Amino acid sequence: MDLMQLMRARYSCRSYSQRPVEKERLFAVLEAGRVAPTARDQQPQRIIAVTEHLEKIDACTKCRFGAPAALVVCYDETACWRRTRYDDAPSGEVDVGIVTTHMMLMAASLGLGSLWVMHFDPAAVRTQFSLPEHLIPTAILMLGYPAADASPAPAHTERKPMEALVFLDENK
Repeated sequence: MDLMQLMRARYSCRSYSQRPVEKERLFAVLEAGRVAPTARDQQPQRIIAVTEHLEKIDACTKCRFGAPAALVVCYDETACWRRTRYDDAPSGEVDVGIVTTHMMLMAASLGLGSLWVMHFDPAAVRTQFSLPEHLIPTAILMLGYPAADASPAPAHTERKPMEALVFLDENK
């Protein structure tokens, strides 16, 4: 399967089998996040891999859907690049987006389902995982083997036309 086929086939999995994710596959997913590009290669991502004590994840979100593993993806605001010349915006959320996308695609290539969750209580994440103030929880990536009844949401293949999303800067 080429990359475009993989990206089209990958979907947000909301039903998982209880088969555990093997450490080799988990580490391959984490390695994909480690090699992801970040602003000025600062690598501010900090990831908590949860394969036990999943009740901690359940205390933060209702969106685990039985996944046997979860990756809590944070960024260290003291380690991320900042757009200081203009508005001092931190790169952390963008960096986490790139890292999480890399991990999600690697998971799909390994036959794992994933679900990118932003619907979580950041305060609960801080409490459950004893995060220091400088770590900003940004995403939770659920991981596991899709259950036999897992399927994409109905809107998965519905996409807006290119001209609604991309505007060419052409001389007119």
